[in-house]
Amino acid sequence: MNTYHAPHFDPTVDELATLKQLEMGKLVSTPQALKEHLSGRLYERGYIGKNSTGQLTITDTGRALIRRQDN
Repeated sequence: MNTYHAPHFDPTVDELATLKQLEMGKLVSTPQALKEHLSGRLYERGYIGKNSTGQLTITDTGRALIRRQDN
């Protein structure tokens, strides 16, 4: 089963804040992300990923999204 993705993605304020925190090096664990109600959309669309220890990290795609939003 494929997940539908709308052609245009508008991140929420919380999603952008999370990406910016990850870009600055803050580690976010999956349980912490769930506790903070972070959207799975970031993971599904490839803006965040997991490192070898299971911590969430920002991807190059996520960094590009932040740059587009700041312009």
